Amino acid sequence: MTRLGVLVNPDAGLGGRVGLKGSDGQAELARSMGAEDRSGPRMTKALGHFISIHRKDLNDLHWITSEGRMGTDWFPEAVNIGDLSTTHSSEGETTATHTREAVAAMLEAGIDLLLYAGGDGTTRDIVEALEAHGNPNKPLIGVPTGVKMHSGCFASSPKAAAEVLSAWLFGDLLVSSTEVLDLDEDLYRGGEWVVRLYAEAFSPNSPRWMQGSKVLIQTESEEDILEGLSDHIKDSMISEDRLVIWGSGGTLRAIGEMIGFELTNLGIDATIGLDQIGTDLDEAGLLNLLNSHSGAATLLLSPMGGQGFLIGRGNLQLSPKVLRMIGIDGIMGVVTPAKLLTVRALRIETGDEELDAEFAARRYLKVLQGFRTTRILPVSVD
Repeated sequence: MTRLGVLVNPDAGLGGRVGLKGSDGQAELARSMGAEDRSGPRMTKALGHFISIHRKDLNDLHWITSEGRMGTDWFPEAVNIGDLSTTHSSEGETTATHTREAVAAMLEAGIDLLLYAGGDGTTRDIVEALEAHGNPNKPLIGVPTGVKMHSGCFASSPKAAAEVLSAWLFGDLLVSSTEVLDLDEDLYRGGEWVVRLYAEAFSPNSPRWMQGSKVLIQTESEEDILEGLSDHIKDSMISEDRLVIWGSGGTLRAIGEMIGFELTNLGIDATIGLDQIGTDLDEAGLLNLLNSHSGAATLLLSPMGGQGFLIGRGNLQLSPKVLRMIGIDGIMGVVTPAKLLTVRALRIETGDEELDAEFAARRYLKVLQGFRTTRILPVSVD
């Protein structure tokens, strides 16, 4: 019988739509701003999809989890998932210490693999616990639920995590090492992007279903390209009747600066003409702008280097409501040649299955790669 650990960081991802850029130490503030649970429901979705696709007898599985918010609260109800037991209790406020304690208890219970929901901070806590208890090679599958997920042990979506787990149980996937990365959240909230390599973890290797690690693209040698991109955007999109929403990232910030804007590196900003009308906007701010604007709207996004995510990583402010108001035709990717070398497809994970299906139906999206130069890249929705 295979013993599977299941762990949820119930506060992961709370800060995304309200623009906090992270949830470490911010859960209470995020909830006071109207944030809703993200991590637990996405684990429920992953487990539900696993049950629907796994062809083996579920009674061959023994699930080991925490009683309460970090585990049992998120198991699908009225569904036979096999044998389930708890080795830890999690009620009320939870912290990194609770994560490490839960992992230790599951290791003692003899788990063969840990399926967890959280972000990079959760991953660090888990890896620290694995190392502290002499199990650094224990396989991990991350259900992506945080605001920032740069580590390579995350699946690309909750459903993808279920696919990876099922394939691993069938022996179809080998386990390999991947990087555990994390941002300094204090610097991150101030607009600085400082990523550190903290450790290695081990996960089933699936180029299709696992997201891989984020790659930092150096752009110092691409100033001419960035100038060409800024000229094209200024000539074709900067007008008094067009709302331009600028996604996060260094590429777009550099282009915006060349036009004359002071964009945030890690937030979502908005301009009309040469006026910057919104800075570091959350979901509510974006919806207000879109509701009050009667003209055309364009959303500029730069895919994440290495992973290829256009939507679903680091820009949770772009909720399904926001994206539907803009429309898929209003989305333009912006890339440089260096980033194109690491991006084979534009990955989309909006959190809304119907909207994901609309993107998938398009099959391709247009990206701007230079002055009056575009390219078509395939869309990947897992």
